[in-house]
Amino acid sequence: MISLFSTDVPSDQGSFATRLAVGVGVLVAGIVALAVIVIPVATMNPGAFNAAGGLQCTPDGNVEQADSSGYAEDSIPENYLEIYRETGEEKGIPWNILAGVGQVESKHGRWDGPGITEGHNDWGAAGPMQFGAKDGSAAGNSWGGEPVMDADERPEEGYGQDGNDDGTVSVYDPADAIPSAADYLIAHGAEDNMREAIYGYNHAWWYVDDVMDWANQYADGDFDTSSATQAAVACEFNQEGEPIGQAPDDASQAVVDWALDQRGKPYVYGATGPAAFDCSGLLMKAYQSIGVSIPRISQDQWKFGPEVEPGNEQPGDFVFFDVSRSNEPDGPGHVGMVVGDGLMVEARCSNCGPIATAEYDAPGRSDIVGFTRPLEHPDVKAQLDK
Repeated sequence: MISLFSTDVPSDQGSFATRLAVGVGVLVAGIVALAVIVIPVATMNPGAFNAAGGLQCTPDGNVEQADSSGYAEDSIPENYLEIYRETGEEKGIPWNILAGVGQVESKHGRWDGPGITEGHNDWGAAGPMQFGAKDGSAAGNSWGGEPVMDADERPEEGYGQDGNDDGTVSVYDPADAIPSAADYLIAHGAEDNMREAIYGYNHAWWYVDDVMDWANQYADGDFDTSSATQAAVACEFNQEGEPIGQAPDDASQAVVDWALDQRGKPYVYGATGPAAFDCSGLLMKAYQSIGVSIPRISQDQWKFGPEVEPGNEQPGDFVFFDVSRSNEPDGPGHVGMVVGDGLMVEARCSNCGPIATAEYDAPGRSDIVGFTRPLEHPDVKAQLDK
């Protein structure tokens, strides 16, 4: 983040010069009260675009863009507003998220601090979207190459691009910087979880909240800026247009259907429903819905088994991840329920959005420890035979 909005201590976490005040951000985030996440049903097309590689909710895969609020029309420079909207349509990302980043980073290019229209600030950031644009700086060079360069000299690495096809890639030109920022967010998981993608832009949750707040102000009416998370909550079809969660038997189908029905409810650590769940609580309750008792926590669920060879997993099975917390027993600290097509339903974390469908072998996920099939456990079979 540029110095107007940051502390005086630069951070080297992340690619942008906005990687500042992470310690302050953690402190602020630590005292923010836990909020229940509400997904407005009418604010965004539930099938906006691919929420995960195995989901295809609409044929065109485009985001339904928000209308501009009167405040946005009055407060965002006309040329910036046009670029935000055009980029949102082209890249399949909410335009108001891009506008939120632009406001927090540079007040849409109007802040008069160093590095906005020329040069760079003390941390090596430049331009209205504050890309790292100096090799060896605290911000690094996420732009790639020189701050201003001929389009045919653009290197392979970096996000800088010639957004307006004028032959120049300029970090100071909003027509180049805004679509570059969109690509950065997409590369950091915007299609799976917008909040985490914004966190990738600047490693501080208060920054994420600021961007989201501005994005909501810029939208006309309520608008769910979690984008693909909303699709993952509501989408019912895979890439071939077939229903997801088709299990091989009645018992598996029942637990899968129950787990999918909980999508949209918030993650709360230690919760076992009915209003909120943590990862293992969700799965335990899914099995309770068919009259079966299984262990409560993920580490014990893993030991409960029985294990299934990777590649042979099926809907209703559990997938475990190499995640651990210092206050928990040894073993995988995160678990989801397989629903087919490489997808699972999971309650992931309080900052990850609501219970939703996601790929379990997606880039950026923790390593998979393995799979189990609780319905094959002798105790479960005995309970079902009663």
